[in-house]
Amino acid sequence: MSQNSDTRLEALRARMGETGTDLVAIGPSSHMMWLAGLDPHGDERPVMLLVSAHYAGFLMPALNADSARQKTDLPFHPWADDHGPDVALGELLETLKLPADGVSIAIDETMRADFALMLLDRLNVKNRAFTLDTLGHLRARKDAAEYKLLKASALLNDRAMQAGFDALREGITEREIATVIRDVYKAEGAAPEFTSVCFAGNGAFPHHHTGATQLKTGDAVLIDTGGRLEGYPSDMTRVGYFGEPDEEFRKIHAIVNRAVEAALAAARPGVVARDIDRAARSVIEDAGYGERFLHRTGHGLGVDIHEPPYITATSDAVLDEGMVFSIEPGIYLPGRFGLRLEEIVIMRADGAEILSEMPRDAVLR
Repeated sequence: MSQNSDTRLEALRARMGETGTDLVAIGPSSHMMWLAGLDPHGDERPVMLLVSAHYAGFLMPALNADSARQKTDLPFHPWADDHGPDVALGELLETLKLPADGVSIAIDETMRADFALMLLDRLNVKNRAFTLDTLGHLRARKDAAEYKLLKASALLNDRAMQAGFDALREGITEREIATVIRDVYKAEGAAPEFTSVCFAGNGAFPHHHTGATQLKTGDAVLIDTGGRLEGYPSDMTRVGYFGEPDEEFRKIHAIVNRAVEAALAAARPGVVARDIDRAARSVIEDAGYGERFLHRTGHGLGVDIHEPPYITATSDAVLDEGMVFSIEPGIYLPGRFGLRLEEIVIMRADGAEILSEMPRDAVLR
């Protein structure tokens, strides 16, 4: 394994000891990529990485073993289609040296249900949970190397976003602007993750699908986009106006920006996630637009573009140094426009550090 994977496996075992977890079971997922650097083909053939205090090994379909071996030196327990996985799984479980009086297992929440049941049926399970307190706990706290990758991805996103706004002209379509943005990612060695370009009333749909709507003078513009650079994504929303903004747009922009600033001010280590949501939401409610703030304030970001912690009105997650998450309040006015401003931040000892360097001012064209 790479030094990174060795360090993460060691950290996982330490966390398993802290939480009384005997076994962590991981499917082909971002958990597996983060821990072992391996993203095997996922289909109906069972594949999983099982980790105990004594051993870590893969249940691996034989036809994928040679390809997967290029990414990890952890041991494989291969199985072929003509024999099935039962014998290989039994050998793997025996090698793990699990306690006979009952196993406390943390199971990958993204694992296929049939894989999970096949495993659980073979175990004397004492306690079961998902990975929030084991792998999730570790993944939520980004190290210096992850920060460097996330920062680079965010700065590339700044450039892609600016290119999108620079390309605005009368009659251009949302889809054409999205192409401009995606071309920047590709030119800099990244992969487009998603791009939502919203002209005028389309911005009032928080998850608008970019389409053939043409830009005209007097349209608000909302762009929410992200790319993936060296395995780590970006995510940011900015707004602009094609022409001279009217008073309502300026007013709403100021309210949403104040909501962002309130959430940033509330973000400190030890703060509960719902209090950050409350800080942003209160600004919008006090301005009379509470019913037009249609979603949570934010989500975590790491290997996955949406991962814990979630910044919601009901979340009791306690924020810690190294956590990376979005702050993205919005106000959506049907038939007029939507206005959302999104920053990705990393929690530092003294508060939230914004990864982007692109101002939140409305981009005027």
